Amino acid sequence: MSQIDISSIEKRYGNHEVIHGIDVKIEDGEFAVLVGPSGCGKSTLLRMIAGLEDISGGEISIGGKVVNDLPPKERNIAMVFQNYALYPHMTVAENMGFSLKLAKADKGEIAEKVKAAADILGLHELLERYPRQLSGGQRQRVAMGRAIVRDPSVFLFDEPLSNLDAKLRVKMRTEIKALHQKLKNTIVYVTHDQIEAMTMADKIIVLEGGFVSQVGTPLELYDNPRNTFVATFIGSPSMNLIGAKVIDSNFVELETGQGFAFANELEAGREIKIGIRPEHMHLADEASDTTVATQVMVVEPTGAETHVICSNDELEILAAIRDRVDLVPGQKINLSVDAGRLHVFCAKSGLAIEAKTGQ
Repeated sequence: MSQIDISSIEKRYGNHEVIHGIDVKIEDGEFAVLVGPSGCGKSTLLRMIAGLEDISGGEISIGGKVVNDLPPKERNIAMVFQNYALYPHMTVAENMGFSLKLAKADKGEIAEKVKAAADILGLHELLERYPRQLSGGQRQRVAMGRAIVRDPSVFLFDEPLSNLDAKLRVKMRTEIKALHQKLKNTIVYVTHDQIEAMTMADKIIVLEGGFVSQVGTPLELYDNPRNTFVATFIGSPSMNLIGAKVIDSNFVELETGQGFAFANELEAGREIKIGIRPEHMHLADEASDTTVATQVMVVEPTGAETHVICSNDELEILAAIRDRVDLVPGQKINLSVDAGRLHVFCAKSGLAIEAKTGQ
């Protein structure tokens, strides 16, 4: 069993508190991703699980055993760092087997475990090379191999792909996910990249300012964000937020002064934020009470779709149009919105009033 229970965890540096009583459970064999902007506390929390940071309050248990006071080597975890942390004077095989050598394992056992890890990661041809002879992706696979040979209960990844180029990041995402499906160990993975979180995780833990904003599967967070922070952080391109006031139960006035019809009833007089995902907006031939009038600022063709950045007074809106469209900056257009796919948030608290206004 390698379930991780994080109970009321706090971290303080002097009088400065950076983790504020977090409660999270990561199930045995689960791929959990800690995601959030820089400074939100995700790497600090990971290092507390690893035993590299002291715990100021609360408990962390791994496999039912409280590990607050255990050193890292006694927690049965293996960590893969952002900078690979390979020994430059050692070959790939020596780097991968070094922890077993320190544990005084015999040479036959070390060779067998290094070979098994090399089989999983396709490293056989690289075993006699040195880190300076490897690409960034190959170095990251060696770092993963070094973790695998230890046969840990838990793998911890601290932004392992941030030093790689975009194409290689995509490839390594696939390799790490395939590795998890093969080994079925518990993985805790830190990233600031929500695309990595969405594509890799069984469970996403969104952190903001040392607090947990929301926990759920990727699609739960995407479809039903709990607040405006999660709504705009999860999903690429980011969700549009438009301020509005409810005029009557089915009709609102946008901050631009335009009227807009709703599918479900809302409380009259309430100040709200309407959330619209870019892919749920489409070009309309004419204006109506379910369209937003805008002017094209920038057109970004991506091949699969066209991103159209528009403005309405000081409001900026991004639409992801599936078709290839012939638009030019300055052109006035109407964007239709599927009223059944809108999100509604309280303007003051940022909390979701309803996950959606319809289905």
